[in-house]
Amino acid sequence: MTQSKISVLCIDDHPLMREGIVRIVGMDQDVSVVAEGASGEEAVSLFFKFRPDITLMDLQLKGMNGLQAIRKIRESDPDARVIVLTMYEGDENIYRALHAGAAGYVVKDSVPEDLLRVIHEVYGGQRSLPPNVAAKLAQRSSQPTLTARETEVLDLLAKGMRNKEIGAALSITEETTRAHIKSIFLKLNVHDRTAALAEALRRGFAQVPR
Repeated sequence: MTQSKISVLCIDDHPLMREGIVRIVGMDQDVSVVAEGASGEEAVSLFFKFRPDITLMDLQLKGMNGLQAIRKIRESDPDARVIVLTMYEGDENIYRALHAGAAGYVVKDSVPEDLLRVIHEVYGGQRSLPPNVAAKLAQRSSQPTLTARETEVLDLLAKGMRNKEIGAALSITEETTRAHIKSIFLKLNVHDRTAALAEALRRGFAQVPR
């Protein structure tokens, strides 16, 4: 009896990137893309329609982002196997994806064989992280991380808001806002807003606005 192919759902908001992923998956005769989507909302809808063995999920999507989609899928189906396939390799991105329930994490500039290997490993019940991704995750454990409130402050900093505006948006005093910003600078080992945003983007605490 012939074993059925590993079914894959591909979620990415760039059509050319999706086309490339489908071609890579097509290199493996044991794997087949059964559906494609461009948003977190489509990811959830298509997952429950097709029930794929593996879902390939980009993190930065319009509307519902990749992390939110992973959580939504895993809330209803804890056995869902999701692999993050993204341009972002900051340690915080990796941590948040795995914490949301992803079983694998592949950076888009990896060689095609890496993606196919991770698909097979996750399908087989393993958590699969390429060595460079595992190293970044390990490094995170030795570095200070931001609190939920500090992350909110950072998001508003990235939008160009001043301290007074951030305080008003979060219903906190300007003094408290300054204290949060000081803590962010200390944890990211920087001395100004520009450097803080650059380091936050590198590590995955913030994303480029879309």
